[in-house]
Amino acid sequence: MSSPAPRHRLRTYLATGLLIWIPVTVTFFVIRFVVNLVDQVLLVVPAAWRPEAVLGFRIPGLGILLAALVLLATGLLFANLVGLRLVAAAERLLARIPFVGPIYKASKQVTETVLSPEGKAFRRVVLVRWPHRDSRAVAFVTGGAPAEIASRTGLRLVSVYVPTTPNPTSGFLLLVPEEDVLELEMSVDDAFKMVVSLGVVLPEWPRADARAAPAGAARWLP
Repeated sequence: MSSPAPRHRLRTYLATGLLIWIPVTVTFFVIRFVVNLVDQVLLVVPAAWRPEAVLGFRIPGLGILLAALVLLATGLLFANLVGLRLVAAAERLLARIPFVGPIYKASKQVTETVLSPEGKAFRRVVLVRWPHRDSRAVAFVTGGAPAEIASRTGLRLVSVYVPTTPNPTSGFLLLVPEEDVLELEMSVDDAFKMVVSLGVVLPEWPRADARAAPAGAARWLP
């Protein structure tokens, strides 16, 4: 059997090198971006106390440690009854400030909904008809529909978030009839990977950790 041509071997080596270095490079830049972003917390520290002034050089990631300590200290301070009363008083004060109050209230509601263990937002992956009836898009269930919209339309609607690719932090909020929503067994992590990779990284199915539905069977939201 003849050995592969030098040109073929060269392409193989280049492809192998890309497969190794591209994920490493992307991971490095994403982590560096996050670290640099969180390190902006150090700007609240007086200039004379910052690592650059004390040690003479910058320590990457120190902002993450400071942010973690601030979060921990805040939780310890306001988790008791006195702290909860102070938070409630501050929230009532913020609610009276025009423009600021609605923003704070909406942000608080979103945070409580997403971070709550009982919350259902971003817990299920579904398939919806988007942007027209002959195409499908991966979406995440975020909740039900407002009572007014459900009453005026006479439909059982569900709120879903359709992320854009490759940046899933932007997207579209759709109110879709429940009969047009197909629930998937795909995990949220796998769905995000597919969106970020432009559909290159596809989730495994049937899933190894769950019994897959029979071929062709549709699981609709209740």
